[in-house]
Amino acid sequence: MPLSYTVPSPIEYFATLVQSDESFPLLEAAVSIGQDEYPDMDVQQVLGEVDQLLARLKRRVPADAVPLQKLRALNHFFFRDLSFRGNLNNYYDPDNSFIGVVLKTRCAIPITLAVLWLELAQGMGLAARGVGFPGHFMVKVNLPKGQVVIDPMDGQSLSREQLSERLEPFRRRSGLVDEFEVPLGLYLQATPARDIIARMLRNLKEIYRTQEDWDRLLAVQERLVVLLPQAWAEYRDRGLAHAELGHTAQAVADLERYLTQVEEALDLDAIAARVAELRRARSG
Repeated sequence: MPLSYTVPSPIEYFATLVQSDESFPLLEAAVSIGQDEYPDMDVQQVLGEVDQLLARLKRRVPADAVPLQKLRALNHFFFRDLSFRGNLNNYYDPDNSFIGVVLKTRCAIPITLAVLWLELAQGMGLAARGVGFPGHFMVKVNLPKGQVVIDPMDGQSLSREQLSERLEPFRRRSGLVDEFEVPLGLYLQATPARDIIARMLRNLKEIYRTQEDWDRLLAVQERLVVLLPQAWAEYRDRGLAHAELGHTAQAVADLERYLTQVEEALDLDAIAARVAELRRARSG
């Protein structure tokens, strides 16, 4: 009898990747996000392309290179030789979030460039991590003589003064000034891989919500619910996407789950009213 096997759907594959925080494959999970838009994309082939870039980089660096030498070689390779850069002309293009595309265009937003850069940095043995800086994702490297924070859009190393300057608009918007001011170091803590993927997905979510592209938004929400199974607001937002698409039963189920799980939120009355409206439409 011939062996039979079923190929997992993109969301099932994603679910297997993000099950555990212990061995979370950041690059693979990030690459897999692109399967919703490019179903024929081969994730393993994309990972292989990144492996080839790492092999090219390693051939340029002496085996006994110190961390600072490795960092300089990486930045020269990534930003100069390969010409990875920020897509300032079309910042809100969803393709900026799909690593399979970014490897071809060399253009992206900070967080996607950071994921690629981190894979190469860690492959070189550098103590590199992502930093969920407000409004602009960063990367940092611990070196023997201190920590370097780098903008993944251009490879620029940023001083504490430059970082504080970039943080100022966020602090003012959030009321985190004067006695409420938070030390800069708190904004420079390493971001866990799960949170990096969540931020990538939420970037796409914002683009699709602005465009009122409910089908694509729903695909993103499916991933967010799998990634963050106790983030009840993601169930709410999935329910609202279902409602826009006319999927009344699924919308009601998600919105009711939100209402059941969340005790205090400014939108509880509005969501309850939406559920009642959906139920009326269904029974009518």
